[in-house]
Amino acid sequence: MKKIVFATNNAHKLSEIRQILGERIEVLSLNDIGCHADIPETADTLKGNALQKAEYVASHYHIDCFADDTGLEVDALGGAPGVHSARYAGGEGHDSEANMRKLLAELGENNNRKARFRTVIALIELEDDESTEFPLHFNNTKFFEGIVEGQITRERHGDEGFGYDPIFQPDGYEQTFAELGMEIKNRISHRARAVEKLVRYLSES
Repeated sequence: MKKIVFATNNAHKLSEIRQILGERIEVLSLNDIGCHADIPETADTLKGNALQKAEYVASHYHIDCFADDTGLEVDALGGAPGVHSARYAGGEGHDSEANMRKLLAELGENNNRKARFRTVIALIELEDDESTEFPLHFNNTKFFEGIVEGQITRERHGDEGFGYDPIFQPDGYEQTFAELGMEIKNRISHRARAVEKLVRYLSES
């Protein structure tokens, strides 16, 4: 079975990815490889952040890895919170409750609730001749994107999931991600769609 590191400290994301991949690929966590660093996410795009995290792990631990970055893009807010989704309300850490309160407050009574979740995955597979001395460029880097369109609800609904799940209703459903539950979310979500492309690539290669 192929082993690969998922460069995240988010336990929810790790669990979600492992459920999606099942037994096809063994996904190692940062903790599994002894990485306890606060990996920087300072790029101004989802793609940039995903690449930044994947390159950090590949450089320091010389192991195949992938990283993702996800953003919620709300049309009425000009695409915000976007790359700043996790820390939208400011402060330290990822305060989902504060993020949702801020988003709902900024939307107010606006009837344009259209939004989308976008995930970008950066995959780095090391080649045998690549240096272990923190290479600045990797020869085999691939990107995979997943998008799910939907609406921002006016109130929270549901207790499952994480992040903005209680206020995001995907198109074609009458419930939020937090009401649909992980089984359905893992079939239709932005991350599931990006991971599906990742798995297809890994299977074919």
